Amino acid sequence: MRILRIVGTSIAAALVAAVLLFVAGALIPRSFFAQTASPPLAGRTVLLLSNPIHTDIAFPADPDVMARLSILNGENFQLTDPRIAWIVVGWGGRSFYLETPTWAELKFMPLMRGLTLDRSTMHVEPIGVVNTDQPGIERLTVGPEAFEAMLAHMLGSFRLNAEGKAMMIEGAGYGLNDRFFEANGYFTALLGCNTWTGAVLRAGGLRTGAWNPLPQSLVWSLKRYNNATGDQISPLGFSASNP
Repeated sequence: MRILRIVGTSIAAALVAAVLLFVAGALIPRSFFAQTASPPLAGRTVLLLSNPIHTDIAFPADPDVMARLSILNGENFQLTDPRIAWIVVGWGGRSFYLETPTWAELKFMPLMRGLTLDRSTMHVEPIGVVNTDQPGIERLTVGPEAFEAMLAHMLGSFRLNAEGKAMMIEGAGYGLNDRFFEANGYFTALLGCNTWTGAVLRAGGLRTGAWNPLPQSLVWSLKRYNNATGDQISPLGFSASNP
């Protein structure tokens, strides 16, 4: 009985510590001190897409962006359709990404690898015009230099072959239009898809929480520490407007 009480107390303490760490990760900003900068005169827009467990970033299919993303083009994947308006990009654990297209197909081993250590993978999906006035979508307006920094950070997550092309994972995809690519780094529950998204946002000068393993804390901290109010763009260039 005493052993059971000790185990129960240890589990409760671990849960409390996890909750405190999660809250602290959202409440402590990164960077800790706000930078002072002028609002961008010519803004570029990216989208932060979130669901209950995952976040993606969508870059506009502008000519300069598509030129940079030409490293993704291959025999079975070409970002050339004129109807493409956004390129949605995400980073995640290889096993969970590739083997769990829906929750109904959740398996034990992909889940365990996601909670421990797994190779990482990039997911890319071109989409058309999207209505941004809906839950789960935030418009982020940044200056040209910040936009370039975010784009460069995202592209740096792709593993490239000797020819400088992204390494597509053959036969992997949820549908006809999306593709998976080899990625740099390793995925863990502590440093997962949402912490990757936060790193891309911070590359563009935006502030987030120090540690945001879930979309809810990332979105909350992004709004909190970039002073987004209605249609106003903060000094760091964040806008939460959804026209």
